[in-house]
Amino acid sequence: MGSHNEQTAELEVWIDQELCTGDGICAQYAPEVFELDIDGLAYVKGPAPAGEEAELRTEPGATAPVPLPLLSDVVDSAKECPGECIHVRRAADGVEVYGPDAGQ
Repeated sequence: MGSHNEQTAELEVWIDQELCTGDGICAQYAPEVFELDIDGLAYVKGPAPAGEEAELRTEPGATAPVPLPLLSDVVDSAKECPGECIHVRRAADGVEVYGPDAGQ
């Protein structure tokens, strides 16, 4: 099946729905990764095989991998989010690299 790109550290993203304002900026920047659900809040989507719909991950704290080609869009989403609820972290150790808890 698919192989992981080992050239860069794998990143994952999650959304804190308690802080989500439902503006949908994230879904505009990276619709492959984020989507608004019927409750008006944003959630991450898992990867999907070609031609299939990605599964919306609605469990609290659910994560999704950040595809390298979409990294800048996901980072822009985190930076522009009015609710400051998008967290991008290294999958290996859970250290936040972009978002409200990043040491920037």
